[in-house]
Amino acid sequence: MRPVYMISGGITKFKKAHPDKDFRLMVKEAFDYAMNEIPDLSLKMIDGSVGSYFSDHFTRQLKAASMVQDYLGLCPKPSKRIEGGGATGGLCFQAAWEAIASGRMNVCVAFGFETMSRVNTWKGNEFIAHASDTNFDYPVGGFYTGYYAMMVQRHIHEFGTKVEQLAMVSIKNHGNAQYNPYAQSPMRLTINDVRSSPMVSTPLTMLDICTMSDGAAVAILASEEVAKKLTNTPVKIIGVGCGTDAMRMADRPHGEVILLPHEKEEDYKQLKYPGVHSFRGGRMASKLAYEMAGIKNPIKELDFIELHDAYTSSEIQTYEDMGLCKYGEGGRFVEEGHPFIQGIDYGIDLPKKGTIPVNPSGGLLACGHPVGATGLMQAVFALWQLQGTIKKHLGNDKLQIKNAKRGAIHSHAGTGTYITVSILEKGFL
Repeated sequence: MRPVYMISGGITKFKKAHPDKDFRLMVKEAFDYAMNEIPDLSLKMIDGSVGSYFSDHFTRQLKAASMVQDYLGLCPKPSKRIEGGGATGGLCFQAAWEAIASGRMNVCVAFGFETMSRVNTWKGNEFIAHASDTNFDYPVGGFYTGYYAMMVQRHIHEFGTKVEQLAMVSIKNHGNAQYNPYAQSPMRLTINDVRSSPMVSTPLTMLDICTMSDGAAVAILASEEVAKKLTNTPVKIIGVGCGTDAMRMADRPHGEVILLPHEKEEDYKQLKYPGVHSFRGGRMASKLAYEMAGIKNPIKELDFIELHDAYTSSEIQTYEDMGLCKYGEGGRFVEEGHPFIQGIDYGIDLPKKGTIPVNPSGGLLACGHPVGATGLMQAVFALWQLQGTIKKHLGNDKLQIKNAKRGAIHSHAGTGTYITVSILEKGFL
């Protein structure tokens, strides 16, 4: 297995709608941005691509990735489409990693997009609901906000999590997005703002939930030999992991907690696992990525994480799945301030601010969620963090994590049916 590096990336602004741009043009803009960052990289040197988008329905176009391949000038080189619900972009990133690690390619472009504005919001939610079991969940109201509301209600029941702690996730991510010109929904919020916004599915309000978006993102991956020729600021992909679970939560068996390297069996003697409060697939993805990367304790060895916060509640659940705190402690973890950024004033008291910044970009809650692009957007922000080039790309350095050497990206589908975790590290080893 060969070393794999991310050498460049680009994104479009995520917006509620890009009526002036179709999916091909959005990807081309992100691709051109990435190519301009590596002037010695030519189209001829690219061996192929992996394309990602979630739903054919939004574009009303089958085989849209092959149309992008042509628009980028990459025909007749190899390409394939990856789809895996909300984890589509993360799976695409790992598929590109596999192409390089296997030796099949030396340079691979991972591109992703979604044009969710092409349909009404209610119809978009129906399309997204098709990623539930259409024989069982869907006919009885299988919209995802209902699932996540049920999960957080259980988290509240089991662990005493508070709705004010959910609101703090929204405050953090929307607050970070004020410094990210690519984000769809930057804003300064209070707990009252979040809790008084329209209720969608108790206890989740509008400001607890990400929004549908139009957008695209591109990541360019290369072998070590090629990376050394093209750039002095590569980022090495040192760990990848993926986990899965049953589509129907009722089909998920209880068992022993999947332990991460810094945990012990006695930590969870009383925990019924996974229940509906946790994502077993997220645990497995984290475990495999940490093992490959040689990470013994993520809270000490990672400098930041970009994770899939489709809901404020799922960010809290993911703190626990990724081992940033023990199961049941995610609410307190955010309330104490651990995932906030040191240099930003959020208007709330945070006694342990900045232990490990989570979603410096603003995450899905504030950036938006054009599904096929989201996991790749995370990769691009991780690249810029590790290169120390946030100011160059965003026009300010408020979101730059000082001396960042290692970070993680996390992509999530359904109620945890596909989950990916990838670990990136600064420079050549």
